[in-house]
Amino acid sequence: SSGINAEYGGDKGDMANLGVICRVPGLYAALDARLSAEVVRAHFSYLGPELKVTKYHLPGTYAFNFVMENALGGGGIASLKSDPQGKAIGQIFSDFVVEGLKEKTEYGL
Repeated sequence: SSGINAEYGGDKGDMANLGVICRVPGLYAALDARLSAEVVRAHFSYLGPELKVTKYHLPGTYAFNFVMENALGGGGIASLKSDPQGKAIGQIFSDFVVEGLKEKTEYGL
């Protein structure tokens, strides 16, 4: 993620969550505008056509939480996937490139 964000993931049943924390407050508005539920859903589209993503703002934290429903093939032992855990979601998302951001130096990096 180029050091701008911190990502984390978790799961419960067939739901996973992805947290994105903006380390640079000046970058928050640009990330908010470009990192939508639709963008995250497209990135994880391989999880299946039933995937539903909802974006939540976490006021005062410069962070977002994306709740991903129908993400884990039933979750845990109910899934036929080899590792249906949401803990890897953050790591998988860490290589995501947010399109349209200015150079890092314009955000004070």
